[in-house]
Amino acid sequence: MAEETVVEKTWCGILNRLPGARRGEPAVIEAAYTEPRLRALFPFPSHGALTFHRNTEFPWSNDLPFIVGDVRACTVYAPLHASKRVLGESLTPREAAALVVAHLPDDCGPAFEGPWPPPGNPH
Repeated sequence: MAEETVVEKTWCGILNRLPGARRGEPAVIEAAYTEPRLRALFPFPSHGALTFHRNTEFPWSNDLPFIVGDVRACTVYAPLHASKRVLGESLTPREAAALVVAHLPDDCGPAFEGPWPPPGNPH
C-alpha cells in the first residue's frame, strides 16, 4: 500500500477538521475535493479563500485561480498577475470549483512536494 502524499494528508486533515489542520468553509472545501484535478493540488484555506498550489511548501506557486465565499455564494478569482481578476461571481461552491478547473493551465498537477519554483525550472 502506497504511503499517503502530503497533498492527500492535507486534504484529509482539512476535510475531517483534524487538530492542526487549516480551517475553511466546509461546503467550498468539499466541492473542490470532488474535482479530481483540484484534489491533486495542494489546498490552502485562509481568510475566507481556498487557494490551490502546484507545490506543498512555502513559497507557494500562487499562479492558479482560487475561490472566495461560502455555501451561499462564491467568487472565483484569477491569479494576481492576470488582467481579468474576477472569473465568476454568485456561484455555488460546486460551480466555483468547476470554474477553477476550467481555468487551470493544461500542465497543472499533480502538486510536487517542496517549495516553488520546481527543481530545475525557474517557471
